[in-house]
Amino acid sequence: MNRHRTRRRTHGALLALTTAGTLLLAGCAGDGGNRSNGPAHTRAPAPSQVRGEETAPSSDHLSTFALDVDTASYGYARRTLADGGRPDPSTIRPEEFVNSFRQDYRAPEHNGFTVTVDGARTSRPNWSLVRVGLATRPADTEERPPAALTFVIDVSGSMDEPGRLDLAKKSLDTMTDRLRDDDSVALVTFSEHAEQVLPMTRLGGHRAEIHDAVDGLEALSSTNLGEGVETGYATAVAGLRENATNRVVLISDGLANDGETDPDAILRRIDGDRREYGITLFGVGVGSDYGDALMERLADKGDGHTVYVAGTKSAADVFCRQLPQNIDLVARDAKAQVAFDPHTVAEFRLIGYQDRKVADRDFRNDRVDGGEIGPGHTVTALYAVRTNPGTDGHLATATVRWLDPDTRTPHENTGAMETGALHDDVWSASPRFQVTAVAAYFADALAGGDYHLPGAPGLTKLQSRAETLARVTEDKDVAELSTAIGEAAPL
Repeated sequence: MNRHRTRRRTHGALLALTTAGTLLLAGCAGDGGNRSNGPAHTRAPAPSQVRGEETAPSSDHLSTFALDVDTASYGYARRTLADGGRPDPSTIRPEEFVNSFRQDYRAPEHNGFTVTVDGARTSRPNWSLVRVGLATRPADTEERPPAALTFVIDVSGSMDEPGRLDLAKKSLDTMTDRLRDDDSVALVTFSEHAEQVLPMTRLGGHRAEIHDAVDGLEALSSTNLGEGVETGYATAVAGLRENATNRVVLISDGLANDGETDPDAILRRIDGDRREYGITLFGVGVGSDYGDALMERLADKGDGHTVYVAGTKSAADVFCRQLPQNIDLVARDAKAQVAFDPHTVAEFRLIGYQDRKVADRDFRNDRVDGGEIGPGHTVTALYAVRTNPGTDGHLATATVRWLDPDTRTPHENTGAMETGALHDDVWSASPRFQVTAVAAYFADALAGGDYHLPGAPGLTKLQSRAETLARVTEDKDVAELSTAIGEAAPL
């Protein structure tokens, strides 16, 4: 069995799951799928002051993290604001806000990453925002191997709310029509107990059978999420296919209230299957009342990703634009390490990625998990950087390391920037850099300023910036960002 191909492409299936029926089919019609080491002299900010990654004591000039393309935090925040509420600060992860938007990075011609490093000075003296951007090649949907996907569906009583189980059923029906004949699907449901509704079944010749199984799903009682995940993995192992995508995809509101509810304990119960067969766990969050912490922890520790879908509009966007770039895998166990020059840099903070931090010494330890990244992905990390007054020269070098998904051969690529390349002001940088800044400032505001981004404007000014950027970029996602900031401003 080729274990290395079994960890491919399922974030795309995850995203396909979240699509909605008739509206989605109409909206997607005719869419082609678019959308130097040495002693350092840095000073660490006190952990009580900043929620971003703090620099270590004075000998540390490195920042290392596993790549992540989750966007659930931003999606759930938008849903909460649209409903007239204010997101809980504990659910705000700024990297997921930043990674929810298109970027302007040059893409490589082949597998692997390009590395872009740019930045701009802020209104706070000596402080800048520095953006590290990684990009993979565009997707080629014709090249992907078949998929064997085990969907684990929450059918507890809380899923009876509109926009939960009903959205999942429509999405599964749409997915059944969209997947190829050589793809396979299995269904597991869970409420008080878990049940295998459909074993691994090829799409070719069996679509009606799959539709019937989906249509029969109905909400029941309590939420034994742990048993659901365990049964899902057992079903995935039983239906494992060679040279195919083998994945468990969990769709739930994350409100576990029965059986095992601790994510680490749940993952320990399926750890053997996860490691031996390379089957990773991906989460789709739904519902106005959403267990963000549980779903996010499960996905991160299960080598996967999470996405939050509020309704048919976001489901259509996920399927039509994002699916092609998530159906395959171009890098596994991908990590980034940024080395700041102690001559020019006095202090730095990585904004977010708290749950994805990696020890600096483990950057080239390929036994340490990184992130799985598909074609057409961009990953952005934003740093707050304080430069030493009156110094010029090399600012930082960013290195990305990943393993070939088939051979596990390690590869690296780097990018660097000088202090002279810093734009004089955030708002004179490229439009996409400005969008990155707006998204990060917005996340910081919703988190109560815990990330201490330098030069943060008030929400009214931020909303105006977003509105202007929406016109400049002609990007509906940026327009929706402007709307969300406007909804937050009066709260």
